[in-house]
Amino acid sequence: MKRLVDRLRLGGDLGPEDYAALLKGAAEGPLLAYAMQAAREVAVARFGTGIFIRGLIEITNYCRNDCYYCGIRRSNRRVERYRLSREEILTCCRTGHTLGFRTFVLQGGEDAALDDAWIEEVVRSIRREFPDCAITLSLGERTREAYERFYRAGADRYLLRHETATREHYAQLHPAAMSFDHRMQNLRELKEIGYQTGTGIMVGSPWQTTEHLVRDILFIAEFRPQMIGLGPYIPQNDTPFAGQPCQVRALQRQEGDGTGVGRGTARTGGTAERHRIPHLLRAGRLQTF
Repeated sequence: MKRLVDRLRLGGDLGPEDYAALLKGAAEGPLLAYAMQAAREVAVARFGTGIFIRGLIEITNYCRNDCYYCGIRRSNRRVERYRLSREEILTCCRTGHTLGFRTFVLQGGEDAALDDAWIEEVVRSIRREFPDCAITLSLGERTREAYERFYRAGADRYLLRHETATREHYAQLHPAAMSFDHRMQNLRELKEIGYQTGTGIMVGSPWQTTEHLVRDILFIAEFRPQMIGLGPYIPQNDTPFAGQPCQVRALQRQEGDGTGVGRGTARTGGTAERHRIPHLLRAGRLQTF
């Protein structure tokens, strides 16, 4: 298995069978340690050891979608909803800029009340007041026209995780009203417009298999995003998946002795606990990542 790691370390490609073998073998402690060390060496060689912080501003936790894993899904009646005003967002940016932040990320659910014109004006206001800063958006699926408007207003980057590159798996995670093809089309449009584009997945989501992960790796390798977001799936109590365990543990039981993969501590899909954040935002405090 180490030869597969070495091939990746030297910039080579792997086929689906090799990726599957490597993922299944990662439950073995020595191989995982070897792969992690190789990844660390490549990362330091390419990117150095600097740490860059970004001001993450959760602008709304209203959402029109009903994703089965997400705590701010439309059907969740227990979440305390909020949306920030333009001035509250700018106040967060001012505080962050004073603290040394030079990237601001506007993130939130697909809130129908925040129309394209409103978002465009907020982006333009941030660009006008902070010309030395990068602006990243993570506001879900929009029309190509909307993406173009935000880009012209001054947005630099857009993060839209594909969640899974397997059509059937996507349908298991989302209601029928949500389209796998539309999500992939949006990602292609973002790159065509000129955004630095990000995508990614939840690791361990319900019904995820090694084969699904292989397809995700191959899709990301082909798409070549500028940003990749990976986070562990953790069940959220107010969703249909409340009782669904993280599949990483199940895969370990299937593929190995379960000693090799560490436990994740992040929240599900980047959105599961947004209802805890508004008071921090209104106090001018920014989450960094």
